[in-house]
Amino acid sequence: MLQAHVATRENAVAEPLDALIELAALPLAHCPAEALALARVSLVDWLICGIAGASEPVATKIRSFAASEGQASAEVSVFGGSHAPARTAAMVNGTISHALDYDDTHFDHVGHLSVGIYPAALAMAEAQDASAEELVTAFFVGAEGAIRLGRVLGLAHYNRGFHQTATAGAFGATLAAGRIAKLDDAQMRAALGLCATRASGLKSQFGTMGKPLNAGIAASNGVEAVQLAALGLSSPDDGVFGQQGFVETHADAPEPFIYGLSDMRFMDNRYKFHACCHGLHAMIEGLRAIAAQVDIEQVERLHVRTNPRWLKVCDLKAPRTGLEVKFSYVWLAGMVLSGLETGEGGLYTDALAADPILAAFARKVEITGDPTLSDQQGEGTLVLRDGTQLTYRHDLAAPVPPAELMQRVAGKARTVLGVRAAPLLAMAERIDADPRSVPARDIGALIRA
Repeated sequence: MLQAHVATRENAVAEPLDALIELAALPLAHCPAEALALARVSLVDWLICGIAGASEPVATKIRSFAASEGQASAEVSVFGGSHAPARTAAMVNGTISHALDYDDTHFDHVGHLSVGIYPAALAMAEAQDASAEELVTAFFVGAEGAIRLGRVLGLAHYNRGFHQTATAGAFGATLAAGRIAKLDDAQMRAALGLCATRASGLKSQFGTMGKPLNAGIAASNGVEAVQLAALGLSSPDDGVFGQQGFVETHADAPEPFIYGLSDMRFMDNRYKFHACCHGLHAMIEGLRAIAAQVDIEQVERLHVRTNPRWLKVCDLKAPRTGLEVKFSYVWLAGMVLSGLETGEGGLYTDALAADPILAAFARKVEITGDPTLSDQQGEGTLVLRDGTQLTYRHDLAAPVPPAELMQRVAGKARTVLGVRAAPLLAMAERIDADPRSVPARDIGALIRA
C-alpha cells in the first residue's frame, strides 16, 4: 500500500477543501512513480484523441469560435490550428479531444479525466513555460482531486443528468492549472470557490456536439478560475463543500470524502480502444472473443446484460447520426459481428446510422439491466438459427500495468493516426526518458501540426 502523503482526518485536516488544496501542492517526490507513469499514458492517449479529432466538424466550429474571440495574448496551441488565449485554448482543446469519444474513463469518478484536465494544464504550462514533468504531475493531482470530488457527488449526481466530466472535472482542471500557476493556498481556495459557481455540464448533450463541449467547458472553467484568483478575485471560504456550495446544491446524499493517498484511485483509470461510449466496451470485448465463430446472417437473437445505469447512457435503439451510434448497444453489437473495426473513429458516420444490415440486426438484440454486474462488466448470450448458444463475459476492471497500457496506446496511435503517429510516439519516448527536459511548448507545437 502506498504511503499517505496527504494528511488524514486523524492528523488534523478538518475539511475536504483543505485536503484538495494540500493535494494540489503535493511535492513531486511524494507523487507515486506508478501514478506518474499512468499519467504519461493519459497524456499520450489524450494527444491521440485530440490529433485524430482535429478534423471533426465540431473541431472546425470550435476553432472558428476561438478565432472570433480575437488574438490578444494568443500564446497557447490548439489542435489543428495555431494559438489562442489560454482560457479559449483550453476550451478548444478539451472539445476537440473529446470529439471522437475515444478518451479515457474513470468509472469511480464517473467521467473522462484527460479531456477536461490536460487542456487546462497544457494551457497554463505553455503560458508559464513549464516542462512536461510539471504538466504530467499537475494532471495527476488534478485527476486525483476530480476523482475524489466525483465520488462525493456520487452516482446520484450522474444519474440525475449531470456530466461529471464537466462538473467534477472542472475542479480537477482548476487544481492542475493552479499548481502550474503556483497559486498559494489562499489563491487556490479562491480558485476552487470560483470554479464552484462555474462548473456545469449535462448528459442531455450526449449524442450531439454539446457532449465534447462539456469537456472544453471544464478545462476553460479551470483556467478561468485560476486566472481570476491570481488577480485577487475573492470567493466563499468554502464554495465547494460549504453551505449552499457545489456539493450541497448538486448532491442529495454526498458520499464520504477520501483522505490520503493510501487509498489512491487514479490507478483505476481505464483507456478506450473503441471509439464509442465506454459503457459499450465490455460488450464489445466480449463479442469480439466469440465473433470468429459467428456469421451475422445466422444469428437468431442476442441478449446483452449490462449494469442498469448504462441503459440511460448508451442504449439508443435507432441512432440517427454517427454521433448517436457511439451510444447504441444494438448498433455496436452488429458492427462487431459484421467485422467492422470499432477503433476507427472515422467509421462513425451518418451513413453508418442508416445502414440497413445493422438496422435489421438491431431488432434481434435485447438489452437488459443486471444490478449484479458492475459498471465495467458485461455478459450475454448469442443464439444462432441452428439453436447453438454462445456466451460471453468481460470485465474491464482487470488490471493492466502502465508499460503494457503504453504499448496498447501506441498501437491505438498507429491505427488512428497512421503516419502522423510517428512524431507523437517520438515525443512520448522523450517525455518518458527525461520529462524535465521537454518543454510543454514542444507538445504545443505537436498539436498544432
